[in-house]
Amino acid sequence: LAFAEAGATIVIAARTLAKGEAVAAHIREMGGTALALATDVSKADDVRALIERTTDVFGRIDVLFNNAGVSPSGAVTEVSESEWDECLNINLKSIYLTAHYALPQMIAGGGGVILTTAGTFGLRPARTKAAYSAAKAGAINLTKAIALDYARDNIRANVIAPGVVATPLLGDALDNDDFHQFLDGYQPLTGITQPEEVAALALYLASDAAKMITGAVFVIDGGQQTGLFVG
Repeated sequence: LAFAEAGATIVIAARTLAKGEAVAAHIREMGGTALALATDVSKADDVRALIERTTDVFGRIDVLFNNAGVSPSGAVTEVSESEWDECLNINLKSIYLTAHYALPQMIAGGGGVILTTAGTFGLRPARTKAAYSAAKAGAINLTKAIALDYARDNIRANVIAPGVVATPLLGDALDNDDFHQFLDGYQPLTGITQPEEVAALALYLASDAAKMITGAVFVIDGGQQTGLFVG
């Protein structure tokens, strides 16, 4: 929505087409242009079709935002092989696939920006998050590798690493006073990161104002990664 408000044409890739189409319809009601495509970003055929359809309809790709993710819980002895595979495929392999198919189009169009949502667990793992921590660490280094390999093609690639963000993934915790008290106990800044704040960072990194920034990781976590904090 933030990108649409800034004037971007939007293509939404989602496994559940109805959810993607609801957002696309909202963008169109705002006066913007949006297309939703049923896509499993862990599958090469789906991603190839996504990129082909996007370029067929709109002619180019300027910004690729890797924002799909799942977050299974468990240490390595507790995570099943299927959970491990799904997490690595959606959180990491998808970045390879989207870049593999989108980069030739972006380069042909004169360049572009790739953004990846990683997370603070990619910088410092958390207990019982083995698969997720591994996938997000890989996402960070893969994005940096893209930044290195394609800089002279006018491609910039950066990582956004949010901490706790007020999204539906948190479920009932958003309305739980104990959760907010716990958060304030280890986060230097009080409060919880809002999706709009992450969106504003993404917009900045996609803009010409960030034209000399690539291969960087931008943490937005209320200061959690700064060091040990006891509130």
